Amino acid sequence: MPTLEWIGKDKVVNHHQEVPYRVLERQYSYDEAGQHVKDNGSENMVIHGDNLEALKALLPRYEGKVKCIYIDPPYNTGNEGWVYNDNVNDPKIKKWLGEVVGKEGEDLSRHDKWLCMMYPRLKLLQRLLAGDGAIFISIDDVELPKMRLLMDEVFGSSNFITTIIWHKNYAPKSSAKYFSEDHDYIVCYAKSKITWFPNLLPRTEEQDKVYKNPDNDPRGLWRPDNLSARNPYSLGLYSITCPGGRVIPGPPKGRYWVVSEEKFKQMDADGRIYWGKDGNNIPAPKRYLSEVKQGRVPQTIWEYGEVGTTQDAKKDLKAIFDGEMPFDTPKPTRLIERILQIAADPDSNILDSFAGSGTTAHAVLNMNKADGGNRKFILVEMMDYADSITAERVKRVIDGYGEDKKAVEGTGGNFSYYELGPVLMLPDGNLNEEVGVQKIREYVYYMETKEPLPAKQPADESYFMGLCRNTAYYFYYERESVTTLDYAFLSAIQTKAEGYTIYADLCAIPQETLRLHNITFKKIPRDIARL
Repeated sequence: MPTLEWIGKDKVVNHHQEVPYRVLERQYSYDEAGQHVKDNGSENMVIHGDNLEALKALLPRYEGKVKCIYIDPPYNTGNEGWVYNDNVNDPKIKKWLGEVVGKEGEDLSRHDKWLCMMYPRLKLLQRLLAGDGAIFISIDDVELPKMRLLMDEVFGSSNFITTIIWHKNYAPKSSAKYFSEDHDYIVCYAKSKITWFPNLLPRTEEQDKVYKNPDNDPRGLWRPDNLSARNPYSLGLYSITCPGGRVIPGPPKGRYWVVSEEKFKQMDADGRIYWGKDGNNIPAPKRYLSEVKQGRVPQTIWEYGEVGTTQDAKKDLKAIFDGEMPFDTPKPTRLIERILQIAADPDSNILDSFAGSGTTAHAVLNMNKADGGNRKFILVEMMDYADSITAERVKRVIDGYGEDKKAVEGTGGNFSYYELGPVLMLPDGNLNEEVGVQKIREYVYYMETKEPLPAKQPADESYFMGLCRNTAYYFYYERESVTTLDYAFLSAIQTKAEGYTIYADLCAIPQETLRLHNITFKKIPRDIARL
């Protein structure tokens, strides 16, 4: 399998493991009652911060639990500015490249920079994706070949699904130097091709209108099918006598009837053959609308009439923001809805870590309103407009926007807005006590069990975290004092389990006794695993 090499790869290939784990700090919640400090319990998230660190922060709760990922990363066309079609010159990225790659980061080509930026983010996205999930990535011709090789390396070439062509413009650009660029690509990979299957798309009116019922067949609407095919069939050569008296000596030259004579007679007796108005037409099997798939298989070319254009996306964004255009390169909401129709279920987690103007959240809210689903969105945006554009759009979609005939009814729904908080582990290896014990407990429990910390905690066991696979977990931690696992602590344990894992600063119980009672002692902070 071909591999992709670039300057700086050796520095970033394992960088996702070195990224510090930061806690997420909720700033406010929003729902139909407006913005408020109180947590509304929403699972929808808008996160402001470096998406590399944000993805790391999501692991304890969402590793392996995201059904559908859509990202619209920088296309890296060489245009100035960090607005999704760029040369990766944003100061935050340049600083990150300098810290990770080193001094040679200043000399990297824009393609090297782009690859260095994308690789560790894709590694974390792969961990977040569910076993039956898929990721969709918007890209254009500039980085498509490199993106394919990058995805082959991170997700595995065997998990490549397809490359979709999105016809994004309805009119050619007369200002184009060579060709009018009328399409973008959407690359699709599964976490595991063996376990991922696309949903069928809704049938269109155009597809259904060819079904009629001129003979009042009690089975309902049908369309005529072809009785012959080119595939050789030993039982497909026989004469047919029509009800009107015409004798058909056999199928057309070079073709074969698709069913045997016996099967054909059975179909005719069952009223499943149409002979034409005079009964002398070449017989046509009836294909009933009720018996076809109640949906259509997704195709790889998406026309703008079905999923929208870049112009549609800009028009919608202007409507949401009262005639202003706060973001240069939005995607149409229908485009993201199409992806969700194919790859998400009504109760799925959906992640967009290059959130931009917030189109993905808009699509999720639209679909939930339409079918009563409970899809959850997680948006990450590194730029400072995360609140003023990304989150603001979500607010307006929830509430409704526009006036008079152009008014759009609100979808309802909710979300919480987060900032990246402090690191959990200090550079010296100690716990950052400013984080708070609850965030530390969430992290430790996840690292032990790969499950989220249970929301309900027993009031009479303050150090108990949870019971998982018949092991009870305790985090015996006090900010202002040293804790010791001793017999007094053991005597206070109330939870019955086959085994116990107990974190504390010190242990005063002999190893033989711990082994006898199936107790594992872990020292704080030394034995806390790192993400």
